[in-house]
Amino acid sequence: MNTAQRLEHWGDTHHPRWLDFIRIALGIFLMIKGIQFLNNMSELVSAVGTTISSDSFALIMVSHVVVFAHIAGGLMIAVGLFTRYAAIAQIPILIGALLFLRSNEGALAPYSQWVLTVVALLLVCLFAIVGNGPWSVEKYFDEKPVERRPV
Repeated sequence: MNTAQRLEHWGDTHHPRWLDFIRIALGIFLMIKGIQFLNNMSELVSAVGTTISSDSFALIMVSHVVVFAHIAGGLMIAVGLFTRYAAIAQIPILIGALLFLRSNEGALAPYSQWVLTVVALLLVCLFAIVGNGPWSVEKYFDEKPVERRPV
């Protein structure tokens, strides 16, 4: 077994049920942030445009990728479908938010989103390792029916 398979096996065997509530809350939070970004697309484009010098097409593409990844990835994390892949897709977006978008405001400033982004990044990294839990769509489909022997 290679390292990735051992890490996946460890995550599957050491997943408490209460962690599923945190996974569902994280997925809902990411979906809400994606919807907020969708409603305020012009602010997102201008925030990305101040840190990245590029043409408007690239800025619009980056903004749409962020919105799609948050909505689709948040839904997948919340229901527990391909949780590891969805969490891994969120990591570069959250790191980019920490490095580029939040660099102009202080971490301890009032109404700072920096701490919330750090917590979301840590939770996404956690679920990239441990995966989904017993209360997930993927676990429901993975269960194999018990074969009955004729008497």
